[in-house]
Amino acid sequence: MKIRTLFITLAAGLLVSGCGQKSASGSADAASASGPRLIEITAGDTMKYSITAIEAKPGEPLKVVLDNIGTVPVEVMGHNWILLKAGSDPAAFSMAASTAKDTGYIPAALKDEIIAHIDLLGPRKSGEVEFSAPVAPGEYPFLCSFPAHFQAGMHGVLTVK
Repeated sequence: MKIRTLFITLAAGLLVSGCGQKSASGSADAASASGPRLIEITAGDTMKYSITAIEAKPGEPLKVVLDNIGTVPVEVMGHNWILLKAGSDPAAFSMAASTAKDTGYIPAALKDEIIAHIDLLGPRKSGEVEFSAPVAPGEYPFLCSFPAHFQAGMHGVLTVK
């Protein structure tokens, strides 16, 4: 009985101490113990995201923070961040969004293509979204749907592998 109690105590100690977990550089996701992995993106008056490529593991918890570092008013130069399902057409989404001012440039007819999004931000504003990366490997486009921003190059890809 003493051996069994000793074994259970040792096993519990190993679990609590994290023995057997890989470091942040290993294949185990260290972020899951401390929260989602943070991805910080800035956007300004040049209509460009600071990050246009993101890699994630299937199902990895992520937190995207978008900072609008610009100075032009939201009515003229607002920015958002919209992650679409794999296979979605971001150019078509952007075109449909250009007429959806009342819904923050998110077209109601295409809402089912959105995995995650950050609402339209004015100058010196910040927004964030937490979500899990899709489980299916693939390329998931993201974009700013404010009129003409996609066409100016404000888009990128989340690659799940």
